[in-house]
Amino acid sequence: MSNLSLEIVKLLTKKKLTVSFAESCTGGLLASSITSISGSSKVFNMGLVTYSNNAKVRLLKVPKETIKKYGAVSYETCLSMIKNLSKISKSNIAISITGVAGPKGGTKEKPVGLVYIGLKKGSKTIIKKNLFKSKKRITIQKATVNQALKMILSIL
Repeated sequence: MSNLSLEIVKLLTKKKLTVSFAESCTGGLLASSITSISGSSKVFNMGLVTYSNNAKVRLLKVPKETIKKYGAVSYETCLSMIKNLSKISKSNIAISITGVAGPKGGTKEKPVGLVYIGLKKGSKTIIKKNLFKSKKRITIQKATVNQALKMILSIL
């Protein structure tokens, strides 16, 4: 449980806002960081772990063509995930995460540590490309969650 999570839950509660997440490489770690806070049920709407491409297509309506053309770890896939999560969840704030947590699976074009984090609040959409230097899976996952929490905090 981080202080960022606590601060976010307090601010969301105060502002009567809700949040939803669509996570891939973090496997629910972001949702867990928020739901570990007492009172989060007032602000946390849903968390989807769309780990497989099939889940991204079926649940988040990411076009198969997008994944085929740009890959699951791409700006375009992250954008599609966030737009559709926002529609599905009806939350005030939606976050999507897709990346390569490693230690295997990286390529020259998409190295281990490459993670896209999308945030949508109202008409404002931000997609942030991150390249975490660690080769450790849990370190990349935690760094991604930390970055996502900072992004949420910045728009509250």
